[in-house]
Amino acid sequence: MSQWIVFAILLPALMGPLLVLVARYDIVLARVLSVATCTLQLALAVALMLSASSEPPQMYALGDWPAPFGIVLVLDRLSALMLLLTALLSLLVLLYAIGGWDSKGRHFHALWQFQVMGINGAFLTGDFFNLFVFFEILLIASYGLMVHGGGRDRMSAGVQYVVVNLVGSTLFLISVGLIYSVTGTLNMADLALKVPELAQGDRAILNTGALLLLMVFGIKAALVPLHFWLPGAYSNAPAPVAALFAIMTKVGAYSILRLFPLAFGDGAGLSSGLAEPWLLPAALITLALGMIGVLAARSLTQLASFAVIGSTGTLMTAVGLFSPQATGAALYYLMHSTLAAAVLFLIAGEVAVRRACADRLSPGAEFADRGVLAVFFFIAAIALCGMPPLSGFIGKLMILDSARAAPNAVLIWAVILVSSLLCIIGFGRAGSAVFWKNAPGAQVLAEDSPLAERRSVLPLVSIGTLLAALVLLTAFAGPMMTWIEQAAEQIYHPAYYIDAVMGEAGGYE
Repeated sequence: MSQWIVFAILLPALMGPLLVLVARYDIVLARVLSVATCTLQLALAVALMLSASSEPPQMYALGDWPAPFGIVLVLDRLSALMLLLTALLSLLVLLYAIGGWDSKGRHFHALWQFQVMGINGAFLTGDFFNLFVFFEILLIASYGLMVHGGGRDRMSAGVQYVVVNLVGSTLFLISVGLIYSVTGTLNMADLALKVPELAQGDRAILNTGALLLLMVFGIKAALVPLHFWLPGAYSNAPAPVAALFAIMTKVGAYSILRLFPLAFGDGAGLSSGLAEPWLLPAALITLALGMIGVLAARSLTQLASFAVIGSTGTLMTAVGLFSPQATGAALYYLMHSTLAAAVLFLIAGEVAVRRACADRLSPGAEFADRGVLAVFFFIAAIALCGMPPLSGFIGKLMILDSARAAPNAVLIWAVILVSSLLCIIGFGRAGSAVFWKNAPGAQVLAEDSPLAERRSVLPLVSIGTLLAALVLLTAFAGPMMTWIEQAAEQIYHPAYYIDAVMGEAGGYE
């Protein structure tokens, strides 16, 4: 099955240029090709996940060059889970986009495929150089998608987004250079072998490079104090683009989970536990500030953006505990928070095109499909705030349980519970203003307004399917946790990963 790993990158990489060449002026053909590609990616992701479930980590060497000299792609339970989540999200959100958003500018579908290619590549690559390359593909494609349809606010937010990410790319190169200067490798598995043997005099350079990498991943994940770019970027992006971006912050979380237990875990000697003193405090502050932002939001898209920051804080709190139990809880919460944030952005997008006052959190006039969207928002709010019975409640319960043995368990419990209360208040205020109250004499959206265009049923189908996925995540939480706990065990037993990549060179055969 290892030869199929590369197709997770090849499929969108080939379809992107093809869409530009043959479907540049034909939106129907572009939609058919794009949906077909996303469907194939979902089928491939399911097959790879089944393979990862029954086999140890697998490696595909491009050009048959052996590691650590060649480019390698690695499939284990963690990367397979992220591939499946990306494929499911991209297909469902694409259905929303072809309801009308994709025709507001050019090359939407090609950029969409390049975006998926960058995300899949980041989840599969086994070395730092190609992780940097896929981060850059992500940046370029996401900027194109963000400014899709034009507008001054989008351009302004896009420029800030690009500048911040270029700073992150520069730090990435510096950190990789520092690590390479003392270890002589860019391969993650090879790095895990060399870190314990490193001379004492070189360890300060290695640790500096690793902490700079943690900062770069923190920028991608929007951790405090590196989160300031996210509210402006996400709230100004088109609704389906912001929904797809819900997986982007998880690339940072994935990279931390991939690198630090592997190369800086218990077997890393004096560099062991390098990220622990920094990650957990930053995660708790991120969680608190995200939920305070939910209270202060002035529109549904701002509300969703700050909810993404808050959920990142919750996720990173579990990641920062660096234990198999907490990581299992983090992976379950990661799936939940990605789907819940995406569906909230889509609901905000539908509200914005139906109200004269767009998605502002203020009472307005009656608008089309208000009852349906109110139900959708209510379900999404329950999930995002972590209220029973949906997956957010189960995920937070798992995280709280995994933190019981931590030295600062009381602080973690307090921050998570208080922030959940702030989230409930913020979402209650927003739902009441948008879906419950009417303002006397409020302006109704004019029939000849450009926003009052005929809407397709596809956006509502897309939102409903994403919410159904959250319900399934809740209903099958038990079997899924069994699978996820085995994924967490793989993460904290680096020998499996090193053996797959290095083989006899790793000393495990």
